[in-house]
Amino acid sequence: MTAKEFNNELISMEVNLERFAMSLTSNREEAKDLLQETYLKALTYRDKFQEFTNLKAWAYTIMKNTFINNYRKSVREKTTVDNTKDLYYLNNSKESGFVKPDSEYQLKELNKAIEKLDADFKLPFQMHTEGYKYKEIANELNLKIGTVKSRIFFTRKKLMESLKDYVA
Repeated sequence: MTAKEFNNELISMEVNLERFAMSLTSNREEAKDLLQETYLKALTYRDKFQEFTNLKAWAYTIMKNTFINNYRKSVREKTTVDNTKDLYYLNNSKESGFVKPDSEYQLKELNKAIEKLDADFKLPFQMHTEGYKYKEIANELNLKIGTVKSRIFFTRKKLMESLKDYVA
């Protein structure tokens, strides 16, 4: 395949590649960037393409891998590494310490609603909000894991219904 044929075939896939990029990114600008990056890599590594194979699949694979690599890179960039002796930055609260009066009121209302729940629902829910895993709750309360999950689900549903005025 000549360079011109390769380029023409690649350009003819633009609409499909752009649609695929949109499905990956859900953002028009990011999709355009991803498309450009895919074209750049495809043209740069044209010699790696094996003739008489599926160019469309090759281009889609480049796009998918580029998207995954960009995603992993963005996750790494957002990761905080704290090398201070006492982990100052990780332990430092970002909150100002000021509690808004309405949030304190809402917390009291939430606690009242939780206290009104039947013990069968309240205890698994409280354990879950304290960080226990479903399996740990099931073992502790001698329940099946499905029962624990459904009780927590229904408790959330009841709380959301009773506190619908506070939903943001």
